[in-house]
Amino acid sequence: MKILAGNSNPPLAQAISSYLQMPLTRADISRFADMEIWVEIHENVRGEDVFIIQSTSFPANDNLMELLICIDALKRASARRITAVIPYYGYARQDRKPGPRTPISAKLVANLITEAGADRVLTLDLHAGQIQGFFDIPTDNLFAAPVFARDIEKTYSGRDFIFVSPDVGGVYRARALAKRLDADLAIIDKRRERAGISEVVNIIGEVKGRNCLIVDDMVDSAGTLCNAANALRDAGAASVVAYASHGVLSNGAVDRIRKSALEMLVTTDSIAPHSTGEQDRVRRISVAPLLSEAMTRVNTESSVSSLFD
Repeated sequence: MKILAGNSNPPLAQAISSYLQMPLTRADISRFADMEIWVEIHENVRGEDVFIIQSTSFPANDNLMELLICIDALKRASARRITAVIPYYGYARQDRKPGPRTPISAKLVANLITEAGADRVLTLDLHAGQIQGFFDIPTDNLFAAPVFARDIEKTYSGRDFIFVSPDVGGVYRARALAKRLDADLAIIDKRRERAGISEVVNIIGEVKGRNCLIVDDMVDSAGTLCNAANALRDAGAASVVAYASHGVLSNGAVDRIRKSALEMLVTTDSIAPHSTGEQDRVRRISVAPLLSEAMTRVNTESSVSSLFD
């Protein structure tokens, strides 16, 4: 078993390496003068079970090409099995045709990874579960819910809290955590006029005087999240905290959170921080143990689904 780290999230790759007590494979992943990607692996990987750790986050296109070229390099070096460990799967929001003459980019990216030579994919909290079906190779979609549940039990033990889904589409995600921790559930009914712009129409459930925990899969510009937090406080919520699997946090998201009613955003380290000033309103918890355990079980042909418990 060998671990190859791309340049998208070195801290997470190093945390996984430390957890597994296994050094990262020596490799040179660099750029030519015109930013063309160059990969050279400095260890023998023939017959090895190799895991490439690479999120396709910002800059999404560069990180995706880096992943594809790493897969090709390993394939040509005769690796026995290549598993693409993608903590954050970019282009996942484009999982269907919302209108005429639009692409299904999530399927295109799945095809690229498969055709490059990956034998397996290991990812975390896909934006839509059906994306697993876009791959023609085995794909394990891990959930951050167990990690969040442990953090919530530790942080909010003994407090009256209620889980909130920021939209109808995310109800299953919030309900899973609510069921796990035996808590109530509320839903925000919102209207999205265009991408990145939404308006809260109604709140389904009683949130007055309660500590609200918004559960989402990703936070990009944070506009929807901040609108939801403000609406909950206007409805009488005692406090509002958000848990999101992927902290994309682009386009001034951190400043937007700082000015909103949201007290804290808790997210995983699936994406390396690239925004300044996160420390006071954004807290990251590591999924390195979760990914490490999954990688070990894939390597030993053990059950991965038991990690969901």
